[in-house]
Amino acid sequence: MRYTPDYLLLDVAEVKRLIQENPWATIVSNTAKGLVASHYPVVLEEDTEGISIVSHVGRPDERTHELGEHEVLVIIQGPHGYISPGWYETGAYVPTWNHVTAHLYGTPEILPEDENFAVLGNLVDHFEKRLPEPVSLAPYEHLARQIATGTVGIRIRVTRFDARLKLSQNQPPEVAQRIIAALEADGPYRSDALAAEMRRFYAARDEVAGLPSRNP
Repeated sequence: MRYTPDYLLLDVAEVKRLIQENPWATIVSNTAKGLVASHYPVVLEEDTEGISIVSHVGRPDERTHELGEHEVLVIIQGPHGYISPGWYETGAYVPTWNHVTAHLYGTPEILPEDENFAVLGNLVDHFEKRLPEPVSLAPYEHLARQIATGTVGIRIRVTRFDARLKLSQNQPPEVAQRIIAALEADGPYRSDALAAEMRRFYAARDEVAGLPSRNP
């Protein structure tokens, strides 16, 4: 990721939040045959020191990625969107792209069969809990275990991360507020998620600075 020190995200808690809210991840491996990328949901392990995530891959991805043999890169992409210079209203500006992104590094640990099945069950429960009538693997355990044999569970204890929080913090507060308003307005680049992320960031920054909230 391009080195942009003004946008560095160093807060482990914020990186964990990013993972929790954006679980669809890209796993990239530099294998003996070249680069390989796959996409899988990940779940943050709670109450662990540092950052640890669990997931699974469908066979034969574990061999394609050479999982367990070397470090992999896991990309977490949060809210992002185009920022038009027309939203600034003042000065000669150029367009940009706001985003929240984290690159996580670690060597995957291959999980034994029973733990892999537990991870799959937790994965289902994690996403089903938002529904009015959640579905669980428990009533269908025999069939679910048969299906689970086609997957390989992994745990990645993150040894380092490189994260960015680029939310127009280089602009004056009034410009940032116009950008938020534009992102919430009807149009081709509307992004309620990005606007909410910006509101959250500026509210937290104002609170630290002891300033009244600028969010309407």
